[in-house]
Formats: sequence, C-alpha cells, structure tokens
Amino acid sequence: MSPLRCRAARRREDAGQATAFVIAIMVAVLACVGLVWDAGGMLITRGQAGTIAAEAARTGAQQLDLAAFRATGERTLEPAAAARAARTYLARAGARGSVRVQGARITVTARLDYDSVLLPIGVRTAAAQATAAARAPT
Repeated sequence: MSPLRCRAARRREDAGQATAFVIAIMVAVLACVGLVWDAGGMLITRGQAGTIAAEAARTGAQQLDLAAFRATGERTLEPAAAARAARTYLARAGARGSVRVQGARITVTARLDYDSVLLPIGVRTAAAQATAAARAPT
C-alpha cells in the first residue's frame, strides 16, 4: 500500500472522533457557565437579602417608646410598632422573614428565593437568608 493510501485509510478510521470530543467539551463548558451564572445570581440575591434586612432593622429602630423616653430618658423601642414597621418593610421589599425586638435592639432576618436559570438540575429554587440588627438612635 502506498503512503498516500495509508493516510487516506487512517483519516477514514478517525472520522467523527473530533466531533464527539468537541461535543463533550462543549457540554462541560456550558455546565460550568451555568454553574457560575447561577452561583453569581444566588450571591446577588443573598446581598439583596442583607440589604433588605438592614433597612428593615433601621426602619424598626426608629419606632421609639416616647412615653418611656419622656419619663426616664432611656431610649427603648416600642416593640409592637417596631416589629410592625420592620414587617411592613419586608413585605414591601418582597421578602419573607422574622423580627425580634428586645429593649433598644431589633433583629431582622430576611429571606428571598432564587430560581436557578441555567441549571435546571435537582432543586430549582434556593433560599437566600440574611440577618441584621439595629439599635434605637442615641
């Protein structure tokens, strides 16, 4: 067999192997892109939850018990009004969460859901949660 015919025969034996390799690599690359995209989206959602929790805590911390302040000079929160203000802020921001008021301190936990976009494998929704606290102004 001449060298030219050997090369032609070798080419026919390898036909299609590069295509399978490229397809496998592209699937892996797309999976990595999807993972980075969805992980980034989850981190952004977690940051938003932190911002919402901090703002809700600040809103609640502005609800001073004026009667106690006038009587004793001590700054404490009016628990019902502080919790209501923080819950209202959470609801308007589109978040769920919990609120705890103790004396002059309010703690708010905000929860947001993130729906994965590019990786529809397994659980498609993940919860981002953040907690923030604030004190009554001094």
